[in-house]
Amino acid sequence: MSRSLLLSLLTYGLLFAGIATVHGEFLALALPLVTYLLLGYLQAPEKIRLEAARQLSAERASPNSNVDVTLTVTNRGSNLEEVLLEDILPSGLTIRSDPAPPLRTSRHLVRLAKGESYTFAYTVSGPRGGYVFEALEAQVNDHLAVRRSRVRVEAQGRLFILPPVTRLRHIAIRPRRTRVYAGMIPARAGGTGTEFFGVREYQPGDSPHSINWRASAHYTDTLYANEYQQERVADVGIVLDGRLRTNEFARGHSLFEYSVQAAASIADALLSQGNRVGLLLYASYLGWTLPGYGKIQRERILHALANAQTGDSEVFSDLEHIPTRLFPPESQIVFVSPLTDDDLKPLIQLRAQGYDVLVVSPNPVKFELSYLPSSNPGIDLAGRVIHMERLLLLQRLQRANIHVLDWDVREPFDVLVKRKLGRSPVWLRAIGR
Repeated sequence: MSRSLLLSLLTYGLLFAGIATVHGEFLALALPLVTYLLLGYLQAPEKIRLEAARQLSAERASPNSNVDVTLTVTNRGSNLEEVLLEDILPSGLTIRSDPAPPLRTSRHLVRLAKGESYTFAYTVSGPRGGYVFEALEAQVNDHLAVRRSRVRVEAQGRLFILPPVTRLRHIAIRPRRTRVYAGMIPARAGGTGTEFFGVREYQPGDSPHSINWRASAHYTDTLYANEYQQERVADVGIVLDGRLRTNEFARGHSLFEYSVQAAASIADALLSQGNRVGLLLYASYLGWTLPGYGKIQRERILHALANAQTGDSEVFSDLEHIPTRLFPPESQIVFVSPLTDDDLKPLIQLRAQGYDVLVVSPNPVKFELSYLPSSNPGIDLAGRVIHMERLLLLQRLQRANIHVLDWDVREPFDVLVKRKLGRSPVWLRAIGR
């Protein structure tokens, strides 16, 4: 109950008691309250008109880094004796307290004369995500605190806390089909390049440096020239597994942040190589980022990954419903997932449809064992059994010509990629790809 309502009820009660009992003492007690209320209403501001402007020190930040929020509130109405300003913080962000003066907080009590402005700042941080600042609340009181008004002042702002990107020097992929533009992926065609492709007859216009003198020495009337494998760009679709049953574990532990980090790093590396990259979030819904090139596409994918969340859905509980029509035929698909046994058949079907499939799998067995007590013999035995089952799953994928990166998340991701994907895998070189 507000103070003005409480005083009004008390005043009316005293006046009624005085009239009903015909005693002047009740009327005398009511007079100070009536005077107090009249003064309060007379001093109340006639018009409340506040404007606010918000400024962020950065619109893109890394997880748990500091971002300064600065707000300037201007009074466009009548004089305000007492204004309590409080910024509405998006869910997930926290205010970093600074013990040194001046105190940086989102709540301030000020006096604003007509045309006067007040500026305050505070520091926030938070985990990966997209955050929208919408408004701040202002509570306006008169000098005697009789009348209280609450207004919402619009102050728009947006902050993207992007996933960390590990710089990867090179990722060796070999899809069946490449695009016509020059790039860094060896194509299945001869031309200019660095990798030896074959020998053909020398043609007018060929560089004399390309002549293969050893092969030409076997013939008296024909010269032969070396032909190199063309290097082009490719279409790459990154599928990020956001299903709850594959990412979430007991006690609130999750592998999803590692999967997001891997997807961001792979997208950054493949875009840097000139490829056309798209992103599909496979969770409670399908979040599709259209394929594109360059720095703009990198920003689109990072923003999509910043908002990516795990989810549960009966429709997308397995991989049978991956919309393959989104990916060009015979292109490269990078699937980032901890994997379950049910994922084997859909991945093999993708490979049978002509896609080149690369699986980046944060190891869920080692991740879960890392926070369980190692002294328990039952846990150790169960871990061995589950580890063997996972090895069998990975071996069956590899027999289907699906390359798998089994990632122990305690190892830096760039070290794993450099060791496993720094050059073409052995199984690709063995079959001449």
